[in-house]
Amino acid sequence: MKIGIFGTGNIGGTLARKLAAAGHDVRITNSKPSEKLNAFAADIGATPVDAQGVVDGADMIILSIPFPAVAELPQDLFANLPANVPVVDTGNYYPGMRDPHIAAIDDGLPESVWVSNQIGRRVIKAFNNILAATLADGGRPVGTPDRIAAAVAGDDEAQKRIVMGIVDEVGFDPVDSGSLDESWRQQPSTPVYCCDWNVEETRKALGQAVKGKAAATRGKLPEQFAALGPNPKHADVIASNRENNAPA
Repeated sequence: MKIGIFGTGNIGGTLARKLAAAGHDVRITNSKPSEKLNAFAADIGATPVDAQGVVDGADMIILSIPFPAVAELPQDLFANLPANVPVVDTGNYYPGMRDPHIAAIDDGLPESVWVSNQIGRRVIKAFNNILAATLADGGRPVGTPDRIAAAVAGDDEAQKRIVMGIVDEVGFDPVDSGSLDESWRQQPSTPVYCCDWNVEETRKALGQAVKGKAAATRGKLPEQFAALGPNPKHADVIASNRENNAPA
């Protein structure tokens, strides 16, 4: 597949590395293309391009950039992208930590619905409910006991199947989490968020999510992260999420 990726940070960069290693034609860009981008592309076997180069001829697009950067994408960037090409949103909204407040999301609009509105087409939500460290090192072959699961939400069933295949390919069990309007179930501070659950645990956690609760409690994320110290161990982050995101 020809896969275009916006963003080379913890999630986007890791996906680019894994997908290029799997033999996909990976094209990458970030907000400020530079020699650093070129060097990273050369290291992983990807092609550095501009924003239009990511989109042109792509079989899949991955958006792995902060929400303010999504809002700055050219409005007509996806105008000629065929309707059957999935656009995957891996992002999460972190107001007060990284992102400015976005009124529509604060009022309850699911994060990926907001992203869809910005780019003019519905996206598939995936890779947002696992930590970057989990994505990098937690993948396992199909059938491995307690293989970690990743939630995938979206409205187009064919697109969703394509994305779920990529989730499986990079080492995780894909779990269909419903429509894009239901993707609030996998946003930060929900029971499924960054807890390294297996398939059955993930399905249970998705069902335990309470609409509006995560939005009311995500303000505690800075305090939660601060309590872990400057360089927390992966296991400690998972344990903290399982405790803090558990249903009441």
